[in-house]
Amino acid sequence: MGAHTFILASDSYKGSATSQEVESSIAEGIRSLLPGATIYSYPVADGGEGTVAALVSAGKGTLRTRLVHGPLGDMAEASYAVLEDGSALIECAAASGITLTHQTEDEALRASTYGTGELIRDALDEGCRHILVGLGGSATTDGGAGMAEALGVRFLDSAGQSIGSGVAGLEELAEVDLSGIDPRLAACTFEALSDVQNPLAGPDGAVFVYGPQKGLPAARLSGLDRTLERYGELVSKAAGSDISCLPGAGAAGGLGAGLAAFCAAKISSGIDAVLDALSFDEHLGEADLVVTGEGRMDAQTAKGKAPVGIARRAARCGVPVAAIVGSCADDIEAVHEAGIDIVLSCVMAPSTLEECIEKTPDALRRAGRRLARIVALAERLR
Repeated sequence: MGAHTFILASDSYKGSATSQEVESSIAEGIRSLLPGATIYSYPVADGGEGTVAALVSAGKGTLRTRLVHGPLGDMAEASYAVLEDGSALIECAAASGITLTHQTEDEALRASTYGTGELIRDALDEGCRHILVGLGGSATTDGGAGMAEALGVRFLDSAGQSIGSGVAGLEELAEVDLSGIDPRLAACTFEALSDVQNPLAGPDGAVFVYGPQKGLPAARLSGLDRTLERYGELVSKAAGSDISCLPGAGAAGGLGAGLAAFCAAKISSGIDAVLDALSFDEHLGEADLVVTGEGRMDAQTAKGKAPVGIARRAARCGVPVAAIVGSCADDIEAVHEAGIDIVLSCVMAPSTLEECIEKTPDALRRAGRRLARIVALAERLR
């Protein structure tokens, strides 16, 4: 049996294992059957939570930790990365994340991205002039108003007074004042990293699609959606850039819209930016198989999540792709159509969530060994 070359590029299993832990266990399983295998490991994320950790762990950047305002106004430590080329990589989840709240109605209504703006301001102070902002895992639906406020934008009511925080505050918005915006922004380039294409408002917008999981009250969704629509109109007028129908503007509760309007950000694929930063393509030409994965694979995976972005890269070099996942939906045909050839689940028997989490390393090792057997069988069938 000849030597084989594998590329491992898995997202994390949220609540169970980091990307690094997932790939380490899979590699152990593969080598238990194919000890001569060459394995390249690229812990990845799609621009959301875990992106900074993935790049720092790969030696592609250094961590900066600062004290900023959390989504509810309390002070909290949040970290971002300064990459090798001097760019900054910020996750909105670090300062404005849903894990920093209890998802109550009151919290969801007043949650703000102000702390994310503080991280951007700190990156500017550090001399960063290209800033990437990952748009996953936010607690907020403020359209990026808090972020912009931290950078000098004023949001005023009909009496000329500053409005309150969060989407509840936006209900009083009458004017957007850009006169005090940080002048350094004009000399910067921004990328908003997102795996979704939702507009700011409407049935596919930030309120209706993501608001309920953040705690927004069901009875107020229609009114809050109109608030974001009105916000988009006022911001577009003030910034001279129409963000109302921009794909991805609704990501992170409208933070995509705020970054596009106030920072002239380009909304781009999070996984592609991460793969570029990791120099992922370097060994693709010599790989026999790319192995990706995530905690749960379903039809949403095909809409731009990390495993499908990785499969697109592999397809350029004609390399087949396998996915090892915690669990998968019954119908994942869309995932196969998107370029993932085979999906293996770690869970082989009925188990509680607690049991699955406890047994994740062993389950991943067994899945890696099963995949190695499939590779060995395929070679015998040639």
